[in-house]
Amino acid sequence: MQWHSLSFKEAAKLLKTDIRSGLSEEEVKNRRKKFGMNRLPEEKTFSALRLFLEQFKSPLIYILLIAGVITLFLKEYTDSIVIFLAVFINAVFGFFEENKAFKTLRALKKILKVKAVVLREGNKKVVFQEEIVPGDIIILNAGDKVPADGRLIETKRLKVNESILTGEWIPTSKTNKILPENTPLADRDNMVYMGTIVEDGQGKAVVTETGKNTEIGKIASLVKETREEKTPLQKRLARFSKVIGMMIGVICFFLFFGGMIRGTDPLVMFEAAVAIAVGGIPEALPVVMTVILVIGMERILKNKGLVRRLSSVETLGSATVICTDKTKTLTEGKMEIGEIKAVNKKLALEIAVLTADAFIENPHLPVDKWVVRGSPTDRAIIIGAGELGVLKPELEKKIKIISHLPFDPSSKFLATLLEKDGALFLYVCGAPERLLELSKNKKPFLKTLDRLTEAGLRVIGTAYKKINKKGKKIEEEIKNLNFVGFIALKDPLRKGVKEAIKICENAGVKPIIITGDHKKTAKAVAQELGMEIEDENIIEGKDLDGMTDEELMKKVKEIKIYARAEPRHKIRIVNAWQSNGEVVAMVGDGVNDAPALKKADIGVAVGSGSEVAKETSDLILLNDSFSIIVKAIEQGRVILDNLRKSIAYILADSFTSTLLIGLSIIFGWPLPILPAQILWNNFVEDTLPDIAYAFEPKERGVMKRKVKHSKTLLTKEMKVLIFGTGLVDEILTFFLFWFLWGYLGMDLKYVRTMVFGAICIDTAFVIYCYKSLRKNIWRMDIFSNKILILSSLVVFIVFALAVYAPPLQILLKTVPLSILDWSILILIGVVSMALIEIPKWYFISKKEIEV
Repeated sequence: MQWHSLSFKEAAKLLKTDIRSGLSEEEVKNRRKKFGMNRLPEEKTFSALRLFLEQFKSPLIYILLIAGVITLFLKEYTDSIVIFLAVFINAVFGFFEENKAFKTLRALKKILKVKAVVLREGNKKVVFQEEIVPGDIIILNAGDKVPADGRLIETKRLKVNESILTGEWIPTSKTNKILPENTPLADRDNMVYMGTIVEDGQGKAVVTETGKNTEIGKIASLVKETREEKTPLQKRLARFSKVIGMMIGVICFFLFFGGMIRGTDPLVMFEAAVAIAVGGIPEALPVVMTVILVIGMERILKNKGLVRRLSSVETLGSATVICTDKTKTLTEGKMEIGEIKAVNKKLALEIAVLTADAFIENPHLPVDKWVVRGSPTDRAIIIGAGELGVLKPELEKKIKIISHLPFDPSSKFLATLLEKDGALFLYVCGAPERLLELSKNKKPFLKTLDRLTEAGLRVIGTAYKKINKKGKKIEEEIKNLNFVGFIALKDPLRKGVKEAIKICENAGVKPIIITGDHKKTAKAVAQELGMEIEDENIIEGKDLDGMTDEELMKKVKEIKIYARAEPRHKIRIVNAWQSNGEVVAMVGDGVNDAPALKKADIGVAVGSGSEVAKETSDLILLNDSFSIIVKAIEQGRVILDNLRKSIAYILADSFTSTLLIGLSIIFGWPLPILPAQILWNNFVEDTLPDIAYAFEPKERGVMKRKVKHSKTLLTKEMKVLIFGTGLVDEILTFFLFWFLWGYLGMDLKYVRTMVFGAICIDTAFVIYCYKSLRKNIWRMDIFSNKILILSSLVVFIVFALAVYAPPLQILLKTVPLSILDWSILILIGVVSMALIEIPKWYFISKKEIEV
């Protein structure tokens, strides 16, 4: 029903209610049964068990669980325990960190029951918002939150802030007049909507919609229906896990059947295939990745950004587009004096201050401590004038106020009759177009007015008239005015947002403004931010409606501002960018932003915004500063760097084990290293050094790199390093095994201990090669990460326990080593480190990786 196109009497008739007395209590009960409670649709309640089980939803975890079941079936209990322990530790890490985020979010919520005044059976009654039904007559006063959608019956200087719904920062002056059927939502001035705030005046409305049928309810329903996008990390990890699984599967298949053809015992070959699987699967990787993300999550929290999901941490570093609302995100969402254009600036301010319908509660205090009660416009004028030296309390001491004419939406001005220096004056303030019509000196001001409105400013006109004698009504005197000038009000930019936008652009991240505001206002804000904007870069919601999704997908890269946008438009814009392969972050604060926040790769909600927006976001800006987003993006890039270091190193180690076992099977040799020893290396020896990468400081120029689109976790240089490291280590360890067992014929248990040691001790040296994928080791600050140095020492200690502690000797089937043996292992580590730096040097010299 297009309620705004009906008269309030027609609306009341259709809703079967009486404008003067409202509904009866009996009728309210009947309607509540029919329409339900006046509540918004809600997401499922938070479940700790569900959150814990969510930690197991990863293809890599599935592979580990399968490997664990197979080793259990083969009665390799030690292997099974280590694999299942790795999976469990990963789940615990992830659960506790995400649970902490949920608890923080719950602590941020203010659980308030909104009350409203209704008219029932001829009497005013205060009820809870949820008890309101269609047909109720609601009474609205300044400061009230509108409890339901309604068609206005009466208005008295009623102004409503609808930014939570429309994104427009200027409060809307309301009327009860009929409007055309095609009037956009943001211009339906005869309607009030659930969740908006009454800024000034009084009103009376008949409730037309409640609960999920309200405009905000429709958005809440849209949020529930919107499919949540997987993060780039989740997508990459899924592809990565499939590749790992397929590679290991293919290798195991060929080796198993190759051995069968050669007449080897099937059980022996199956155990060998399992050994390869155990060697190839990076058991510690899920734990390492979780810890790196947790540490990143904590760092972002220190910068006042609350990340709700671990997988979203890395996404910030991958973002290539930031779609942001304007009001309360880029701007403060409040008014202040931006410019004064007048023949006498002090007089213009004096007129505006003395006609303002507002008062100061504590005029004895300094201006910055004033508490001003009144409309946002009047508050901005009184405080702004006070900061410029025009003080309302001082003026009222010197000037005698005789009478006052309040603001009337039909006349569009307010006026004050006063006595100043023994003479009578009429001060008039209001809509500049109206005051210019009533002034005798309007011509010089017309071009200035055009310029100010073009800049998207809210312009107030000021004028005066000297009165010869008392007696006439104020209304009769408002003609032949002396126009003084304009006071332009603006919504100021948030502190640091201009610098943040510049950093984003330098980092290759495109900022896009999507707002419910007018295009002139949005353009002015964008230009103030330093963005280069032409008319062809701006489009309005109505024009967007005329475009197909395919047309939008082609044009989306040209558009930097979307004005008069509605929630459904935001989802289309996000989807169009995603269809172009971009990683989209959506920033917003209002209920109208929630569907797009959920659809985007990462939703960013302003901390002071609506609960609906926060519930659907991935990152919450706790102090509303846009600069947090830049810090979060920077941290995301650092995390991505560190994740890649960890993954590259751990896969290289797994690749070595797989090659070593595979080649020994091909040659018909015994296993050079046992599955239990592989698991010990993968999980015990590698985990701490890998986690140490999480503490790597950011690399130079991290926010000057252009984001490269990659569907996989592995970059070209990573693949070469993984292959190169694996090959170098494979050659060294394979040669060691052949020399000690094949050539010298030494005891197999001793030889396996040496091979096991070569792989483990190699870790203590090779970890420094992966400290940076963009620099050779001689150009790094080796001591910048103390935890990495500590971890390399721990590698030696843990391996010493494995070969000297009797329980571990039995478990891992090792023997004690001599000083000479240790010297050989250390030499292998040093040679390995030197050889790995060669492919890195090649890539850097070819400038195929950014230094």
